Amino acid sequence: MGQLVCDHVSKVWNPETADANLAIDEVSFTVNPGEFLVIIGPSGCGKSTLLGMMAGLEMPTSGAMIYNGEPITEPSTDRSMIFQQASLFPWLSVLDNVAFGLDLQGISKKERTEHAKHYLQQVGLLKSANRYPHQLSGGMQQRACIARALCLGTDVLLMDEPFAALDVQTRHQMQKFLLELWEGTNKTVVFVTHHIDEAVYLADRVLILTANPGRVLEMIPIEMERPRDMMSKGFEYHRNLFVDHLRSEVVRAFEEQELAEMLDTRIK
Repeated sequence: MGQLVCDHVSKVWNPETADANLAIDEVSFTVNPGEFLVIIGPSGCGKSTLLGMMAGLEMPTSGAMIYNGEPITEPSTDRSMIFQQASLFPWLSVLDNVAFGLDLQGISKKERTEHAKHYLQQVGLLKSANRYPHQLSGGMQQRACIARALCLGTDVLLMDEPFAALDVQTRHQMQKFLLELWEGTNKTVVFVTHHIDEAVYLADRVLILTANPGRVLEMIPIEMERPRDMMSKGFEYHRNLFVDHLRSEVVRAFEEQELAEMLDTRIK
């Protein structure tokens, strides 16, 4: 398990066209092995784009994403992406979904079944191994996705608002589950969210991005013992801190959008 380094990364969508859009601008930070890093920022600031480049699903326009000393040039089993909507194959059982990556690697059915059952047990889904995704709740589907990533031997979990579609109670249970799993496995987690309480509850450090284009506004450590009490003064302090940062960025984003629309109207 190595460091994940974002080294002066910029990303331009549709470069060299009239629709060119600078999504990420000169972003640099390091994620340490075993760290839980949360990324927050206004809508459209490039959080998901940044995560996609860490996964190797997108390439930077300039700068480099580096993992374990090597540039990230493609997806790899040592980094797994988990999306807001559970990405399970509906025609496969939970067991076969979890074992799918091992099947692609040519691992024997007996071995991949043993591995899949081990990780299903870790996430509390062993009794649901023979069910199909539509027979699971949203939280159970996301646990199955996490089990699949762990089954592949993933060192880094890249999580793009994985609990956003869940109800409040299930969301909190999944947050607790993820922390327990992270503490038990020492995996590295990079977690994108719009939910400030979620960021404070989960993170070792929080990376705040500016409004589009995404730049590093601040990297803030959260030095609070776990489990964290959402009613504590420390929690309230960090909540208010992040609310203030995001409020100013959201206001700036709206002002820039209004200016752009006004200029566009005058041009037309």
